Amino acid sequence: MAPLGSGEFDVIYDITPPISAKLSVWPGDTPPSRQVLLDLARGDTVTLSTLTATVHLGAHADAPNHYARNAPSIEARSLEYYLGRCQVVRADVTRGARVAVANLRDAIREPRVLIATGTFPDPQAWNEDFAALEPDLVDELHGRGVRLIGIDTPSVDLMHSKDLPAHARFLANDQAILEGLVLTRVPPGSYELIALPLPLVGFDASPVRAVLRTL
Repeated sequence: MAPLGSGEFDVIYDITPPISAKLSVWPGDTPPSRQVLLDLARGDTVTLSTLTATVHLGAHADAPNHYARNAPSIEARSLEYYLGRCQVVRADVTRGARVAVANLRDAIREPRVLIATGTFPDPQAWNEDFAALEPDLVDELHGRGVRLIGIDTPSVDLMHSKDLPAHARFLANDQAILEGLVLTRVPPGSYELIALPLPLVGFDASPVRAVLRTL
């Protein structure tokens, strides 16, 4: 997404895809839909809507109980994972491949890293051959003090992966996951990340309104 605007000292980039019925979700998951219960246009006193959708919707934070039994759900995750200094890094990777350390164009210097692969270019048009993360990359970034990794694809693992090796390393390292980000127009560099999940008790993920603010 393009910058929302700027103040005297900063620019805000919205890295969240718009939520509408056109937004692609994982095949078999629940797409977003709106039911209007009351409507000012019909003469009601207010407009009142119901949203039905997967919690893995657009830009979202995975909870550990999404990929491990007896693991924390999203409301139990510290907000500190999702708020603070981060780095946007571009990766030289082909579709259907996993991002390795050697694919990252810049040295890592922040505790949160958002990886732009360019392999899922249109949130409204699903493609199966998006890139994912090498498990060794997750471990390497953990060793460098990285607490959260985000990606501009629907998953940190490949679409047809069954054993989810990257997710397993996030669990082992107690790192946080952001998926479904839109990083196309964000220049590489350091930012403040704000991507807070809702305290959805017992749930395996939460949509986030992910934004970056220049430092």
